[in-house]
Amino acid sequence: MAMRILVDMARVENVSEFIPVVSVHVDGCLMHGATGCYYAEKLQTGGGAVRVPTSLNVGAMDLVRPENVLLKGDLRDLAIRQMNAYVAMGCIPSWTCAPYQAGFRPGLGEHVAWAESNAVVFANSVLGARTNRYGDFLDICCALTGYAPYSGLHLTENRFARILIDTGKIPASLKQRDDFYPVLGAWLGRETGTDIAVIKGLPAAIDEDKLKALGASAASTGAVGMFHIAGVTPEAGSVREATGGRPVETVIELTAEMLMAEHKAMNSAIGDQLDVVALGSPHFSLSEFESLKDLLNERQFKVPVYVCTGRHVLEKLEQRGWIQFFDKAKVRLIADTCVVVTPVIEAKGGVLMTNSGKFAHYSSSLIGHEVVFGSLSECVESAIAGRVVRDPFAWGAM
Repeated sequence: MAMRILVDMARVENVSEFIPVVSVHVDGCLMHGATGCYYAEKLQTGGGAVRVPTSLNVGAMDLVRPENVLLKGDLRDLAIRQMNAYVAMGCIPSWTCAPYQAGFRPGLGEHVAWAESNAVVFANSVLGARTNRYGDFLDICCALTGYAPYSGLHLTENRFARILIDTGKIPASLKQRDDFYPVLGAWLGRETGTDIAVIKGLPAAIDEDKLKALGASAASTGAVGMFHIAGVTPEAGSVREATGGRPVETVIELTAEMLMAEHKAMNSAIGDQLDVVALGSPHFSLSEFESLKDLLNERQFKVPVYVCTGRHVLEKLEQRGWIQFFDKAKVRLIADTCVVVTPVIEAKGGVLMTNSGKFAHYSSSLIGHEVVFGSLSECVESAIAGRVVRDPFAWGAM
């Protein structure tokens, strides 16, 4: 059944070859309705078993702290059944949208079949693995067969940059800010769509969380599957390497004004009203929790603060004795899922502040909250004050 589905999809793409994959990341474990559960159970009861290591994206339930999720009745039962069906097929119950920070890290040039848009971008751009943007339900077919259609970003000739983005006019101080990268990503997604760009002029040392934020934001506002950063990402030791020595089709000189416009577009709320803060899309890493702890500095929040993360990070927080610290500060730790894919936030509307470009893009349409986007520091200070607090010497001072 899985192979028939793959063959039919390949035929739609006019693809006649398949490539073995070394791993799969499944997004179809997230409940979109009863049909998704029945599909997974059909595969499982038919004897389906994955042939390659297969990690799982977020589900619709927090299985560590089930009380965090407000699903009730049949919907709650279906969500758990669907998650269980994937585990029964041999998938690893990772339940994270950042599998690359949970130990699932394919090597340079290895072919994988990953779903979840931010994970796809990270695999291609940061790890140098090769995957297309696989959709829900197709992903498990790749896991059950161990194969994927040999097309798109699996092919070397399709991984070269066609667009050059020069950031030379952007102040160096701005490139050091954590909120620069989701804004750059949001602009990149809107500007480039499916085209691959190489970005020139960024710092040589960019930490994984910033690259994660850039890719997630770009994959949300556009259909980005891959980007290059000259001197940083694996296939872009130089601009020439990123383009394969070919002339680019478009050169864009990025300006502070262009990014300011994007930053403004990421904010739909007006004024300083604040009802909730949401962090962790993609899932918060241990290093991000370290930053949050330092910024919090024994203070308490006046508005609810939800932080989504993977159970692998929760285990490390427990080992360090930090769970109690965050509980005391009234931080609501959410594992296995995310506030925009299942009912977690109690308020039905209001103003949500986030440092995530992905949350900023989806919150208005998926959970009905107006959005304020800011840095992690701005989010913390705002939650402590109970109103939106901005850094007057950052974006607004440019």
